[in-house]
Amino acid sequence: MTDVKSVYDTAGGMPFFETLVGAFYEQVAADPVLLRLYPDPQDLGPARRRLALFLAQYWGGPTTYSDERGHPRLRARHFPFEIGPAERDHWLAAMRHAITVARPSPEVEAEIERYIAMAAEAMRNR
Repeated sequence: MTDVKSVYDTAGGMPFFETLVGAFYEQVAADPVLLRLYPDPQDLGPARRRLALFLAQYWGGPTTYSDERGHPRLRARHFPFEIGPAERDHWLAAMRHAITVARPSPEVEAEIERYIAMAAEAMRNR
């Protein structure tokens, strides 16, 4: 019997997702289009933590996100924020930059790329 490793494990666990999300939020902090989506653009720490926990859980890591916040309900949680094509494109650019910084294996990169392309469009509500 072969053990199939999760993307979470293959990527390197929580340190990988913290690096990925840290690089993403460095881009967010410098992008006025993205910053206007945050209720407190001066303190991105809570959002940064939530995204790291969500992505880690999504890819097979600990269930801390759901344990703390319940079901992700991503569309419902993002609906109050106007997310149109510009916001989607800026988000994708920031996330793609973060992927290059985090330097996952090609297999993990492909999985994450597929997910972010789908998620970015799914969050668009304008």
